[in-house]
Amino acid sequence: MNTTRRTFLRRSLQAALGGAGVSALGQLGLLNAAMAAGSGTTFPDYKALVCVFLHGGNDSFNTIVPRDASHYGVYAASRGALAVPQNQLIALDPLADGLPGDGAQYGLHPQMQDLATLFGDGHAGILANVGTLIHPITQQQYQQGTVSVPAQLFSHEDQANLWQTSRPDDGNASGWGGRIADLMHAGNPNQAQSMLVSLEGQALFQRGDVVNQYVIGSYGVEQVSYLNAWGNDAGAAAFNALLQDGSQAHVFERSYARAMNSAVANYQAIGAALNAAGDVTTAFPNSRLGRQLHMVARLIKARNQLDLRRQIFFVSLGGFDTHGSQSDVHPGLLGDLSQSLKAFYDATAELSLANQVTAFTASDFGRTVSINGDGTDHGWGGHHLIVGGAVRGRRFYGRMPSLAQNGNSDDAGYGQLIPTVSVDQYAATLARWFGLAESGIDDILPNLGHFASRDLGFLTAT
Repeated sequence: MNTTRRTFLRRSLQAALGGAGVSALGQLGLLNAAMAAGSGTTFPDYKALVCVFLHGGNDSFNTIVPRDASHYGVYAASRGALAVPQNQLIALDPLADGLPGDGAQYGLHPQMQDLATLFGDGHAGILANVGTLIHPITQQQYQQGTVSVPAQLFSHEDQANLWQTSRPDDGNASGWGGRIADLMHAGNPNQAQSMLVSLEGQALFQRGDVVNQYVIGSYGVEQVSYLNAWGNDAGAAAFNALLQDGSQAHVFERSYARAMNSAVANYQAIGAALNAAGDVTTAFPNSRLGRQLHMVARLIKARNQLDLRRQIFFVSLGGFDTHGSQSDVHPGLLGDLSQSLKAFYDATAELSLANQVTAFTASDFGRTVSINGDGTDHGWGGHHLIVGGAVRGRRFYGRMPSLAQNGNSDDAGYGQLIPTVSVDQYAATLARWFGLAESGIDDILPNLGHFASRDLGFLTAT
């Protein structure tokens, strides 16, 4: 009987796993993902996704604020001393087919002029009231407990994890960025280099079952310092000898040697590619987020040296857990986010890749409409930003919630607004633009079928 490559991969993997090939990829699992790696079809174009995670839970209701008299009055009554002054808001002028739907006019926080420019130029969109969900849910269903909800709502760690896995029904799930990579990495000509790159250490969002993420610092590759220590020639030679193929007796030793050899080869290849490609000329803010996005831009510029057609990046900005002193802390964070996203977009335009790179925000959760004096508490739904040349910008997507403190059907009970868009829908829209087939989207997001829309429409079809 003839044995095809696909059959060989299936039998080999089944033998290696003892038949346990199903994982957090749902029905597809590790087995089919590994078989997909042998398809041999490469992507004809380049695309990148950049997740900008706002740790702590961004107060999106002070980020995007109603500015017309009636809606601002409702907002100001709920926000009290934390309300952004109406006359300081930067007016947003959405297109006729992208109005917020609640009859309100909106503005951005006064520190976000750069983001307002991107929105006005059609390179940024706003997605309203997104959150972790298993099913659509109303206030009555939530309060009566008749529809299941994600575990540990309003918990930082749990909700940040669920945002990054988009599997609130599976506490052991991999990241949805990692699951996309598992199904798509075979389309990269260079199979030795990971398409997953984190600028924030090991990120759950980037954790795959087949593809390992590569971690890099804002200033460049992290090397094994022991190998470059002055006067350590003998030690380095001994270390390298231990890593030679066939020199290890134990399976764990062999696994460690392979991992170490791969790490060394990767940082040497990436370092060489960065040096060969050179820097971008666009100036970035000298902030943690600015430096991270600067490195992402440099890695994108080095895509041809690395021979990669698809890449997924993870960067972050912390400090959004504003229980107190929010008026002192939050404006600076929003200014950094706005300036860094604008610089990153400009860098992609410099590289003639603006239409092929999409950046998007994520966060633990939104914050409460109600306040606790000089801060806000853990919420649920919140608004998010999508930036890039492929974004159908200057538009609002989803339904803007009521910001009323009392009698609000969007309120779960204590100022936490119930999401009307799921992380699944957000992820599916991004994955589709990235090139993942519909069957793959269903595999990585098995709860997507619970929601009416599979595509939120904020990215142009390709």
